[in-house]
Amino acid sequence: MRLSKEFTNGFIIFLGISIYFLFINSIGFGDKVYLRLFNTIFVLYGVNRTISMNITEGKKNFVSNAISAMKTSLIGVFLSVFWLLIYSYLKGGDSYVESLSKTFLFTGNPSIVTYCICLLFEGIASSVLVTMLLMLYWNDRHISD
Repeated sequence: MRLSKEFTNGFIIFLGISIYFLFINSIGFGDKVYLRLFNTIFVLYGVNRTISMNITEGKKNFVSNAISAMKTSLIGVFLSVFWLLIYSYLKGGDSYVESLSKTFLFTGNPSIVTYCICLLFEGIASSVLVTMLLMLYWNDRHISD
């Protein structure tokens, strides 16, 4: 069974974010908001890879490439948030979430579910942004059908 390029590249996004998250937590910088912004690099890489694979295959239609790119980024976001939910419960539940960045989206003490839902919305918004930026980038380089 061959996996779709959207799932494969979404999984690459998930792996990149997960390994990076585990790395910055292991060196003690997991609470730094500015380091979490680098997650965008992994989303950019995976979505760009999907679009370039589509173009290599001869698929140059803007809308179908945009849908493919959006699927890729959303798969990466959903897998990452789901893994964070599981990881948070394994690390101690709500007390672990309190140890994460205090200034990131919240005031007070969010629950794991609240934290993950907010990260899901943020991830979806960044997926739309990354997809549109890369579609505009590729649209200038290749003429659509």
